Amino acid sequence: MNDPAAADRAGRAERFGPSALLTPANAITVVRLLFAPFVFWLIYSTGSSWLLFGLWLAITASDSLDGYLARRQGTTRSGAFLDPLADKVLALGGLWAVVLAGRFWWLPVALITAREALISVFRSYWGRRGLSVPASQVAKFKTFLQFTSVTLVVWPWTTELTWAADTVLWAAVVVAWWSAALYIHAGSRATSTTGSASP
Repeated sequence: MNDPAAADRAGRAERFGPSALLTPANAITVVRLLFAPFVFWLIYSTGSSWLLFGLWLAITASDSLDGYLARRQGTTRSGAFLDPLADKVLALGGLWAVVLAGRFWWLPVALITAREALISVFRSYWGRRGLSVPASQVAKFKTFLQFTSVTLVVWPWTTELTWAADTVLWAAVVVAWWSAALYIHAGSRATSTTGSASP
């Protein structure tokens, strides 16, 4: 016997095709990007407040929501581009805003930025050859640590614990370059096994 509920869930999961642009998941991602400059300005100008903490938590934690919607309603090529872009904008923008506010040393943030630039070059290089290397769990943990380091600064309950934010930031540096090494290794291995840089 057919299960109407299961059929309905399957129908919702395939609601959007790969080429769709106007999806709920993409809408959330765009809203995150639109709010980002305001949040960066608050980080620079106020450093810590409950309003800032709430906004920062909303635009970073909502990444899980748009991911859930994408999996439920169908992943899209636009979403695959916008979602990691939003994460990078939020993470790097938040980190540099804290640097400009005088709360983080520039060196660890520069190391994280250099890592992102390097991997973007490799991703572009392999992408032109038809090779796609998915983000690893280590890379996702790297983003989590970056968000957390900023959270510890903007949260009024932890803003005075400078050692905690600094420790998480340096941990983010280590994990960022570890994930970069794993990414480059995975891409190089895939290229060598295919011979034509195609999956």
